[in-house]
Amino acid sequence: MDPQEGPKNYDLEERTYQFAKRVREFVRKLPRTVSNREGVVQVVRASGSVGANYIEANESLGKKDFLMHIKISRKESKESRYYLRLLDTGKTRKSRGKLVQESTELMNILGAILRKSE
Repeated sequence: MDPQEGPKNYDLEERTYQFAKRVREFVRKLPRTVSNREGVVQVVRASGSVGANYIEANESLGKKDFLMHIKISRKESKESRYYLRLLDTGKTRKSRGKLVQESTELMNILGAILRKSE
């Protein structure tokens, strides 16, 4: 087996992509309430922005640009967690809990990258 494909290989771009994808799957199952309408839009945008800004950081033009995109990615992780917690989940609370946990973990990982890079 190629070492790049092993279970210990940790691709944060892929992890952020999977997070955004799982958020989209989750919101499709939510009750169609007035209170969920805006929250769904916000959480979909924020969750996608986590990975998009991480990719931008990896393609940065310099250290300052890298740090800015990592900070934005971390901020979007935090925003994703906020909107996930606000949504009326109906019978999908367990799924939400896993997504809240993932957004917290991403926030912590990005925070560690930021601390090590400054």
